Amino acid sequence: MRVIGVLDLLAGRAVHARAGRRDRYEPVRGTGLRTGTATRPPYAPGDAVALGRWYMREVGLTELYAADLDAIANRPPQDALVASLAALGVPLWLDAGIASVRAARRALELAAAVVVVGLETMPSYDALAEICAWAGGDRVAFSLDLRDGEPVVAPGIPSEPAYIVAARAAAAGAGAVIVIDLARVGTGTGLDLALVARVRKEVPGLTLLAGGGVRGAEDLARLADEGCDGALVATALHDGRLGTEDVAAAHRLTHKRQLASAQRPPRSGDGF
Repeated sequence: MRVIGVLDLLAGRAVHARAGRRDRYEPVRGTGLRTGTATRPPYAPGDAVALGRWYMREVGLTELYAADLDAIANRPPQDALVASLAALGVPLWLDAGIASVRAARRALELAAAVVVVGLETMPSYDALAEICAWAGGDRVAFSLDLRDGEPVVAPGIPSEPAYIVAARAAAAGAGAVIVIDLARVGTGTGLDLALVARVRKEVPGLTLLAGGGVRGAEDLARLADEGCDGALVATALHDGRLGTEDVAAAHRLTHKRQLASAQRPPRSGDGF
C-alpha cells in the first residue's frame, strides 16, 4: 500500500483541508507524529517545503501530492512553490486544475511526475483523452472528485454514477484513478470502501488510489483488501494517528501481497 503525503497549497502556504470548505482552510501547524517522545513542531505554520521534507525524512514517504488550490480556482498558479516541492527529489503528483495539453505541459516542465486531471475542473472527456495521448497514460491520473458520494462535475459533463465516471476516464487513457470525497477530507470519518471496491471492478488494470477521511492504519489495510494500491493522506499524519511504523507496515503489506500473487499457481486456462 502506497502512502502519499498531501500538500494543499493556498496563497503560498500549506493549509489544512477540511470538508472541502476552501475559504476556511488555515495553515498546517506542526505535527503529532508518534516517535515515542513529545516533539515540537518541526516547521513553521504553512511552510510547504518543510512539510514535504518532514513527510520524507521523518515519516518515510517516497511520494508527494500537491494540490494547487489557487490554480484549481482559476487564480494564478503557484508554480515557484510547486517547483520547489518537485526539487525535493521524490515523485510529485500535481493537481492544479489541469484541463488542457498546455496546462499538462507546464506541470511536467515544473518536474511533476504525474499530472492530475480533476473531475471538478475537467471540461470534457475528450480533453482528458488529449492529455493522455500527449503525455502518456502512465503520467496522467484522473481524480474522481466527489462530495457526499456524488461526482462533482464541471458544466457540460453529464451527471453519472461514480463508477461509470471512472470507467470513462479509463477509456480516455488515464493510467490511474483517485477516488476522493471532498466532504470527508480532513474529517477522519473514514472512506467509502464499497465505492472503492466498485470502482476497482470497473478499472481492474489501472492504479487505484483513495483519499479523504483516512483515520489510521486500519483504513489502509481495508483499502488494500478492496484492491486499492495507495492512499492520499494528510491529517492522519499531522495529528499522529498514522506514524512512521504504520507507513512502513503499509509498504510491507503491498510487498507481501505481490509475493503471494506471484507464488500462486496458475489456474486452468491461464497458460504456461
